[in-house]
Amino acid sequence: MDRRRFLAGLASGAAAAALPSTAASGPPVEPIRIGLTPVFLDDQAAFLNRWRNYLSARIGSPVVFVQRASYREISEQMHIRQLDIAWMCGYPYVMDHSRLHLLAVPLHLGRPAYHSYLITRDDIADIADIGDLAGKVFAFSDPNSFSGSLYPRFLLHQSGLSADTLFRRSFFTWSHRKVIEAVASGLADGGAVAGYVWETLSKLHPEITGRTRVVSRSPSYGFPPFVARADLDPALTDKVRAVFLGMRDDGAGMRLLETLNLDGFVPGTPEMYATIAVMANQVDLS
Repeated sequence: MDRRRFLAGLASGAAAAALPSTAASGPPVEPIRIGLTPVFLDDQAAFLNRWRNYLSARIGSPVVFVQRASYREISEQMHIRQLDIAWMCGYPYVMDHSRLHLLAVPLHLGRPAYHSYLITRDDIADIADIGDLAGKVFAFSDPNSFSGSLYPRFLLHQSGLSADTLFRRSFFTWSHRKVIEAVASGLADGGAVAGYVWETLSKLHPEITGRTRVVSRSPSYGFPPFVARADLDPALTDKVRAVFLGMRDDGAGMRLLETLNLDGFVPGTPEMYATIAVMANQVDLS
């Protein structure tokens, strides 16, 4: 055998030895797919990468965050099993609860609850409730958001009004942060948002929230939960739940929670969302 063929054979054997054995490693592990609507943080890509790495290491399986533009898309992809877990608003959760398991509920200010905020521009006076925005432009967030759509429409319904009859014009921004920015910039005169997002943005960008004013706060309702598909392996569901619940018990988890302006997670119960279900049955959002 000449020198060239000998060296080629030696290199080929070394390369083969360096490759992992398919038989030994088994089939590739399917990632856990977690659905999210747009996160309101500035550098959300970097944050989600850190959170993904944290969850993957502690669950022992690869995790992939899948961002979608709306809660409807998240719900549809849960139905067809393209997502395993999702951070979902309470409204779509109660409308599809038979196909979903409550996984974990975030804590904000120590409670698994939040409020819907009615906001207006800081230079608009004499606005005390949603009825005072008659003839003005109003911004909703996502059509399937509780705090940014269902709750303000429920208030209108109680008064015998609707968005079509009260406002000169209304529109959806598809995110709570964009509602706040629309009001702050004058694109809208008022809007409805998750109080959690307004409060968090007031820490990150007070120059934005400072151009708005909170007109009223709703009673407290169950915080938007993380949910799992009902047909997801129960052992995997329990493992993921344990990791979420344990985030406040280690430094890396606490740093992630602090970025989200959250205090931790609790298991939660479906009863936390019962009032939302009652409202949804009373208001036609079709």
